[in-house]
Amino acid sequence: MQQQDEVAARVRQVIDAAGVSAREFARRIVIDPSKLSRSLNGTRRFTAAELARIADIGGVDVGRLLGSAATPSPVRPVSGPRPSLPPPEGGRPLQIVRETVRLIAERGFHAVRVADIAAACHTSTAAIHYHFPGRDELLEAAVRWCMDEDTRRRADATAGTRHAGDELRLLIELQTPRTEQQRRQWCVWLDLWAEAARSTTVGRLHVEYYRQWRETVAEVIRRGVAQGVFRPVDADGAALALTALIDGLASQVLATEPGGPHDTVPYTGAQAMHDTLIAHVDACLTAAPTASD
Repeated sequence: MQQQDEVAARVRQVIDAAGVSAREFARRIVIDPSKLSRSLNGTRRFTAAELARIADIGGVDVGRLLGSAATPSPVRPVSGPRPSLPPPEGGRPLQIVRETVRLIAERGFHAVRVADIAAACHTSTAAIHYHFPGRDELLEAAVRWCMDEDTRRRADATAGTRHAGDELRLLIELQTPRTEQQRRQWCVWLDLWAEAARSTTVGRLHVEYYRQWRETVAEVIRRGVAQGVFRPVDADGAALALTALIDGLASQVLATEPGGPHDTVPYTGAQAMHDTLIAHVDACLTAAPTASD
């Protein structure tokens, strides 16, 4: 426990040196802010992958974070470009990023040109390049914004939720593409899987973010097991199965036009997807009620 507290203290020093809030630092290392908070408070351990990202973002050695005596120097040069900063909370950069996300969802990742984004923003390509030097930087900023928004929505929706069963159902509801915004988000995610298969920069970013998403689901399941809400299952395996089912059903929903002639076909509508996921949780995870219930 003492070592865990010491690691948390060193991570706090890295966050302070970065000059950003804990929430923003969580975004930069692609972790749910609530996880970072619990790790800093000593109720959760940092994973090895998280410590590696913290070291990379903070420009320190992992050994330094772990208190290794074999690493005398607290700071090391960071190779490659620094992580991109988030777009401001308003103004032209945020408009550019949002329009980029919309165009990616509508046309696909590789079909979006800077000229298209400029036209959507009613500005010039020079104005776009003023805020984002190149197309790659702009697309990466758009992907990071999507991930940040997804993390924020999950954190806001589940804030204060203590019952693991309720939290898992909230997460399922958030993943059900009922609205145009949710469908657009899913179109981006599905397109990013192709990027991940090609091992591009944004593809690797998506793989890491998706790993964090599965870990979030696994942690909820672990809490549910501890609470007696869920059966004593392998949380990692159950999270893998559930998130894979979510992906597969969402792909079918996206292939169905909302309100169209095929929207009532079983397992292709958003409500059918939601009902199937809840049935899966009830059948495979939910603990049987006891005699006292």
